[in-house]
Amino acid sequence: MTARSRTASPATARPPKVRLTTQAQRTNRSGWLLVSPSLAVVGLVVLLPFALVVVFGFSDIRLVDIPYLGTEPIEWTLDNFRGAMASQAFWGALWTTVLYAGLTAVGSLAVGLVLALALRRPFAGRGLVRALLLVPYVLPVVAAATIWRTMLNPQYGVVNAFGRAYLGWDTPVGFLSTTTADVWGIPVPVALLVVVLFDIWKSAPLAFLFLTARLQSVPGEIEEAAALDGANRRQALRFILLPQLRAVALLLLLLRFIWSFQSFDDVYLLTEGAGSTQVMAIQVYTELVTKADIGSAAAFGLLMSLILGVLLIGYVVLSRRTDES
Repeated sequence: MTARSRTASPATARPPKVRLTTQAQRTNRSGWLLVSPSLAVVGLVVLLPFALVVVFGFSDIRLVDIPYLGTEPIEWTLDNFRGAMASQAFWGALWTTVLYAGLTAVGSLAVGLVLALALRRPFAGRGLVRALLLVPYVLPVVAAATIWRTMLNPQYGVVNAFGRAYLGWDTPVGFLSTTTADVWGIPVPVALLVVVLFDIWKSAPLAFLFLTARLQSVPGEIEEAAALDGANRRQALRFILLPQLRAVALLLLLLRFIWSFQSFDDVYLLTEGAGSTQVMAIQVYTELVTKADIGSAAAFGLLMSLILGVLLIGYVVLSRRTDES
């Protein structure tokens, strides 16, 4: 048999299978390749630690037990959550956090709104004033907290020196450690109020920026038409400007509440939780470091995350309504 006869004819030879890919499939594959490093980082930095927190929250474990993980089976339990729900420390920290976050959100929005309206009209030096208003926001929180601690120090702080010299204070006031003080017969949470004022001072410039940007997009013809119809400035503010700012103001209010609800560094750097400023984040830190109870700390953190998840859903719903309007 010759070589020609052993070779298969073109009619009987089967062409090799070629898998054709569409442009959409190639684009999808390229997209997954591009985002895979980010997904790996998110998995290692976010998802894996969160999974460990869930495991710790449903198990009886302390810090001293960490080196022995994996040597014995995990005993799953709900005792950490039962203890948290029955703990006065949890409910006290939750109430303090809600009060702190609510006052901070409302205060920062109010101060930002006042500043945005006050600096709306052009005047000489307006750019410099706007730049100076942003200093508290861009200032590192460690430097800002150090400045406030120095100013409010009972021994050499400028606030106590001014109060004793001009306001008739008999003794210096420990602003960062006093739980309550009677002011005209009204109990005032001194330390918590100082922390709230500090956070308002830090975060109000952000609200000022957002509200200023929204005010600049309001057409001037609307106000001119209202002025021609006899509307004064108060009526123009109430019926024209404030409705234009409603959507961004609600988003800022909810976003600021979420940020303040999980705040740790501001409160810890100022008071370290003294003076009834034990917010949820500091309570988690106390359970973990002071009590060395990693299971209880994880349960506190998971309950805090659950509340933040509800707030986040509200933020997403509100932002979608804002985009549609």
